[in-house]
Amino acid sequence: MATEAFEEIVEDFSFLDDWEDRYATVIDLGKKMDPLDDALKVPATKVSGCASQVWLVPEIEDGTFNFKGDSDALIVRGIIAVLKALYAGVPVAEVGAIDAPAELGRLKLEEHLSGQRTNGLRSMVERIRKLAAEA
Repeated sequence: MATEAFEEIVEDFSFLDDWEDRYATVIDLGKKMDPLDDALKVPATKVSGCASQVWLVPEIEDGTFNFKGDSDALIVRGIIAVLKALYAGVPVAEVGAIDAPAELGRLKLEEHLSGQRTNGLRSMVERIRKLAAEA
């Protein structure tokens, strides 16, 4: 059920044996993402439950889900980019059906993230599902 963009990330990760290379790849994904306009970094868009500052702003057009996001931490920015790849372009009604833990498990990210980062990742997924459900 994953998007083509997410499948590309999974494929790229399959060639990386060492966590440091995967970590660098996630950071690079975050660096490639456009920054979120400071005007959108408000309490209403902030994700609670993250150790870092995280903001997610939904963009729903023609029944398709997308979002913009940003963080003050490079690795978290990269995780947002991974989540964008997982959810971008998915019909709003199907966002909740994506098994994010299973899909993200294919990247083996949680094995190397701190407990706080793992909780933050879960909070971001919950927020994405909530934003889609409210659309």
